[in-house]
Amino acid sequence: MASPVVAVVVGAGLGLRYGGNTPKPALKVTGRTLIVMAIEAMAAGGCTNAVVVVNDQVAKQLGPELAALPIPVKQVSGGASRQESVYNGLKAVRDDAQLADAAVVLVHDAVRPMVPAKVVSAVIQAVQGGAEAVAPAIPVADSMRLIDADGGSAVIDRSALRAVQTPQGFPLRLILEAHEKMAASGAQFTDDVSCAEQAGHTVTLVEGSRLSMKVTEPGDLTVAQALWEVRDVFGHHSGRRLRRHFGA
Repeated sequence: MASPVVAVVVGAGLGLRYGGNTPKPALKVTGRTLIVMAIEAMAAGGCTNAVVVVNDQVAKQLGPELAALPIPVKQVSGGASRQESVYNGLKAVRDDAQLADAAVVLVHDAVRPMVPAKVVSAVIQAVQGGAEAVAPAIPVADSMRLIDADGGSAVIDRSALRAVQTPQGFPLRLILEAHEKMAASGAQFTDDVSCAEQAGHTVTLVEGSRLSMKVTEPGDLTVAQALWEVRDVFGHHSGRRLRRHFGA
């Protein structure tokens, strides 16, 4: 039997930047919550199981929806930070007898609900091919400037810059040990390839997608809804056009 490929989908944040009373992962696009869409995307790309890391408020809303998902899903409580929440999810994979021999684990933000299956698959394949830490990334579209200590700024050549997305993939033992090492040192990081890099591992980038946008502010939900509808139209009538514009 093939080793499981497990997605750790993180949605335990309070969504303070978004505002409102509903946690971001429980917000809906096309009538489905962001976190459910994210799990579906992981399944479409080749994940066989998912561990969702959520707070109590989201957990209460998820029950019926999780039962209808195409892969088995286990719920885990989140921590005080994203870093701690991811670590909780990874430990849940390690401690589950059916998941502990996972060859690949993907860490994905629940608020990136529309990541294309080909991006998920590319991350999995890179780890299976021997890469230590893998992230999808896209070129930076805007002009970039670096602010200095005096309040001035200088232009940065954007051609060498990439915006990093999720899911980010690793061998399970490698990313667990990296989290343990960083927790012991007190180091902080913004994503999991940075954690692996600080622990001495090499980061590999694969092609990401504009569709893998992160829902951070209220306007992002409107954009996500519009992109999803455009994707559906292009997906039915012009797949090549969709791939050209969004990398789906």
